[in-house]
Amino acid sequence: MKVYNTLTRQKEKFEPLKKDKVGIYVCGPTVYNYIHVGNARPMVVFDTLRRYLMYKGYDVKYISNFTDIDDKIIEKAKVENVDFHKITEKYIDAYIKNSISLGFDEEDTIHPRATEFIPEMIDFVQRLEKKGAAYEVDGNVYFDVSKAKNYGALSKKNIEELVAGSRISVSDEKKNPMDFALWKKRKDESEPAWDSPWGPGRPGWHLECSVMSQTLLGDTIDIHAGGEDLSFPHHENEVAQSETLTNKPMAKYWMHNGMITVDNEKMSKSKGNFFLLNDIEKKFDLEIVRMWLLGVHYRNPINFSEEVLIQSQNGLERLYNGKFNVERLLEKATGSLTEEEKDKIVAIDKIRNEFEEAMDDDLNTADGLTAMYELIKYANIHLDENSSKEFLEYVEKAINDFSWCLGILWKEKDDTLEDDIERLIAERSKARKNKDFETADRIRDQLLEQGIVLKDTRDGVLWEKK
Repeated sequence: MKVYNTLTRQKEKFEPLKKDKVGIYVCGPTVYNYIHVGNARPMVVFDTLRRYLMYKGYDVKYISNFTDIDDKIIEKAKVENVDFHKITEKYIDAYIKNSISLGFDEEDTIHPRATEFIPEMIDFVQRLEKKGAAYEVDGNVYFDVSKAKNYGALSKKNIEELVAGSRISVSDEKKNPMDFALWKKRKDESEPAWDSPWGPGRPGWHLECSVMSQTLLGDTIDIHAGGEDLSFPHHENEVAQSETLTNKPMAKYWMHNGMITVDNEKMSKSKGNFFLLNDIEKKFDLEIVRMWLLGVHYRNPINFSEEVLIQSQNGLERLYNGKFNVERLLEKATGSLTEEEKDKIVAIDKIRNEFEEAMDDDLNTADGLTAMYELIKYANIHLDENSSKEFLEYVEKAINDFSWCLGILWKEKDDTLEDDIERLIAERSKARKNKDFETADRIRDQLLEQGIVLKDTRDGVLWEKK
């Protein structure tokens, strides 16, 4: 397997630090609001990476943090006149609900909260002070960027660009405009704060992720990931403080997903063109959002619209129909592989190889989905009531393996809906037997309006969603 390493700007063979074990840290949300579709992309992309590595036999430790103390959280708590924990708990709960709807297995994800690691953060800063890489000014502690080696190497920005960059916070306290806060003193008594050697205060954003990553995964981890907008300043500053402290690479591979556009403009809160998952879910199942996000290579930009979600919905329904058809055939199937089916297994193996080749090529989920469609198409053409149980199980395993890696097709059949459909089909069959073709046609049209297509075969009536 190869992955694109942002640090080296090239695809590299993936070789974990420890045989058969992989540690992944993905920067999670600051929990002061509901998450939007832009937040969903790294969630889906790197959850899929986790799944595929597990499929390949790796023992994966997957970390996605919650930043639960931040200026925006404090401000929201003041506006709503509540303790900041009320804000963070509300939006963490909402995040978990959204992530499950996106197909996550939350039991396989570790969600550390920044406020759980305050002692470790204080210790981290003190050690940087001892190395002469951090300095205090009136209760604030800053990292001295001049002490970092190769600052800008990850984001590929030069010093002049960094100094001139609008995202650099300028302060008279700093030795250098690029220096960033490790510890922020409390502004007033109303702000949440923790005791420290520098007085009451709280950690800086960049410090939080460095400490949680180091504490939970070690000084050097396999993969550090997030949206490409985090490469600077967040990830660059993580690298600076972590590698200055340990003299070790912070991560072997850095992976970043591309941005989401709306009408081909970058999605951003400042432009007001961002969409909350809670709002999208009122019209579309979030599994459809996952399907849409997987349809484009993760490093490329992807354009959001209702039209593309409808296309993804149609594609997802085709996959579900194919999967459910195999399950239906298996209910009554018997027997072992026939000679003809042994030849057909070669075709299934070829499609599996295509799927794995796509996913091995820097997690190319777009081509992986193409292989999934090909598998379902093959099953629709070559499987029927005469197929052996062993062959059907072989095809079903391939479908389940692909869909598990991609995090789709995990819902069960809607038995209530299916019962209603079967009842109408039975009524139609009775009407046809009684030569009441007007009623039979009316029922067919009624089902067609619901997106149900009937197919008359010698073994009875089959149906599928169009």
